[in-house]
Formats: sequence, structure tokens, C-alpha cells
Amino acid sequence: MLAKSLAALVAICVSLPALAACPKHAFTDAADVHLTGNSLMIVTHASSNDDGRIATKLGVDQAIRFAKQARMPVVYLQDDRPEEAYFMEDCSPDYWVSSTGEVRFGVPASRVYLIGGHLEECLSATVHDVLLEWSRQPKRNLTLTYFMDGIFSNGRYVQASDPWSGRYYRFIGIVTYAKPAGEHFQKVTLLETMAVIRDQRKQYEYLERILPHFERTLPDYRVELKVMDDPARVLQRGRGERPPVLRFHFIDSAISVESAALFRTTETSAP
Repeated sequence: MLAKSLAALVAICVSLPALAACPKHAFTDAADVHLTGNSLMIVTHASSNDDGRIATKLGVDQAIRFAKQARMPVVYLQDDRPEEAYFMEDCSPDYWVSSTGEVRFGVPASRVYLIGGHLEECLSATVHDVLLEWSRQPKRNLTLTYFMDGIFSNGRYVQASDPWSGRYYRFIGIVTYAKPAGEHFQKVTLLETMAVIRDQRKQYEYLERILPHFERTLPDYRVELKVMDDPARVLQRGRGERPPVLRFHFIDSAISVESAALFRTTETSAP
């Protein structure tokens, strides 16, 4: 019986995703990052330094595979904390940049896919800098896509008045039960947050709440919020008769077949 139990345990361990860190690698100075093409993926701190549950690893790895299959450039951002905590399966991005989340390189792509990162901290810095880069360029339709199963959050924007806040705090208490207190473990994925909220109207309210201040950076743009293949909702009308469009697009995961079909559609169509 013991032998069978040990064998089963070994089988389970072998089937788990490898968590070994990538080999030592060189960083590219931001000034030497030269990107081309209409699409780009930025991976912000895919690391157990903050995501102690490693809850986003599967989403991160699948999203990176999607980007590689689509032949778009991939940039990893890594901060100065222990690099062995970075858990990406793929160790060959186009660029590996030392960054606390900021983007100090040019972003010529009009579609940027976001994965990894602390929603309220490092990823927020990434998003703000991408919008700032775009504001310096000729006006055109733009899309920021968030992979929600690969982004973690500490719930800073959850409000006690939210009718679902009680479920949220119970859930985060369950998944972090008996784990050390502090920011290391007190995270859930953005997709888990959506599952806790449940009500679609409240989900949109929350997603709008976590967006950057686009009205300051891109005031001329028509701004839309879209979840999966639902109709886009207008957050800002823009200026002029036919203003350019900035779309914030939230995708559950790159894992599902439905998402893959949706990607093929969005890669070949407007906004």
C-alpha cells in the first residue's frame, strides 16, 4: 500500500509544471530594444516574489505560447528581487529588460497583450507607460488586451460597499489559509475575482474601476471596454466625428479553444 502511495505521489509530482528558474541571462538596455510589427506581448514580473500561490503560472505560460505561435515580439520585465522566483516556462523572449514595471522603450505596436504582474502595482506602471508612449505617436486605433488568468491582484480596488466584497474576502482567506501574512501570498488572479463577482454588470463596474486614467493621456480617443466577445461598452466618446479608438479588452484565458478562436478574429479585425 505504501509503495502504491509513493508511486502515485511521484506520478503527480512528475505531471506538475516544472518550476525551475531560467538560466542566467543578460538584460537589454531599454534604449537597445527595437520592436517591429503591429502586436507585442509584455510579461510583467511573472514571479512568486509576489504571486506566492503561483496561481498565474498556467495562464502566463499559455499566453506566451500564444504570442510565440502568433510570431509577435515578447518582452519580459524583471525586477531586482530573486530571479529564481520567476516561473515562466519559456526562457527565450525577444528581450529581457530590467524594470520595476516601467516601459522605457518604444512601443510601435497598436496591439499590446499584457500578462503577469501585480495589477495594482507593477502592471499598472506598465499600462500607464504604454499609454504614454502611444500618446506621443500618430493617432490610430489601439488595443490593450489583459489575460485575466495570468494577472494577480491584492484587491486594493475592492470596496466594502461592493455587494460581493464579503465573498471576495472569504475567498482570499480560504486560498491563503495558514500561509504567512503579507503581500507574498495575499493575491488572487483577476479571473478569480471575476468569478467571485459573478454579476456581469458588477464585473464591468470593477474592470472600469481598475483602468488607468486614459482621459488624461488620450483625451481625444473613443475609449471602449470589452470582455471576451461581448459588445464593447463606450467609456469616453472622444473628440471629432470619427475619433480613433482605444480598447481595453479583457480575456479569460489563452487556454480555451474559444479564446483561441477569438484571438484569430481580433488579430485580423479592427478596432
